[in-house]
Amino acid sequence: MLVLAGSLVCLQLGSQQLRLQDAAAVTARALARGDAAPTYEGAARSTSTQGDLLCARLSLAAQPPLFVPLSAQSCALA
Repeated sequence: MLVLAGSLVCLQLGSQQLRLQDAAAVTARALARGDAAPTYEGAARSTSTQGDLLCARLSLAAQPPLFVPLSAQSCALA
């Protein structure tokens, strides 16, 4: 039973990380085009530039029941 619970938590973490990475990519592309960036519920956003690239980083604080902070970064050509 404990193994099943651990597996489900890992699956949920992976799923949430993928959604966060997709949201970071959409945010970076929108900001590079000069459009309004969408928001991801509960995530803090920061932006930076690296040469011709505009990068967006989304971070989620640790939340119950997972208690693991997540972050994702994506860059787009500005």
